[in-house]
Amino acid sequence: MKTDATAEPLTRIHRQVSEARAERNPRVIARLYSGWAVFGERQFVRGYALLLPDPVVPNLNALDVRERAAFLTDMTRLGDALLKVTAALRINYAMFGNEEPALHAHVIPRYLDEPEPLRAAHPWAYDWKAAPAFERAAYEELGASLLQELKRLGVTKPMRFAPGANAPGP
Repeated sequence: MKTDATAEPLTRIHRQVSEARAERNPRVIARLYSGWAVFGERQFVRGYALLLPDPVVPNLNALDVRERAAFLTDMTRLGDALLKVTAALRINYAMFGNEEPALHAHVIPRYLDEPEPLRAAHPWAYDWKAAPAFERAAYEELGASLLQELKRLGVTKPMRFAPGANAPGP
């Protein structure tokens, strides 16, 4: 596998992983075997999360078969946890890498009470810029519940810190 050996982060994904490693990413939910589960910067639906690989790689095909299986398993386990904790109707998964050319997976809970025109639409139909920005205090309980469920599912690695504990203030 190719490793993240650059001195300066190349993408927002690199920067977010560096911040998670340094215990400064307030959006961290959990350290999983393949990377970091984090809340999305904009919460266009409650619980929108991403899986960021650690180390960062350009795309899914840059991982060997074992690492690829671990990433995909962690992604679906994050979805399992979101389903259980949020009572979402379903989970949407997406990986593109067109705007941020580094592997990352979007894990998006979908709800029955979403606005009618958006309920069956793809997540990019939402106005993400108008969506509420993530605030750690507002998501503390959901983050703790997700961490507990991910631990129960057996996909977490130990962290030296509580998620969000060392993150810079607003």
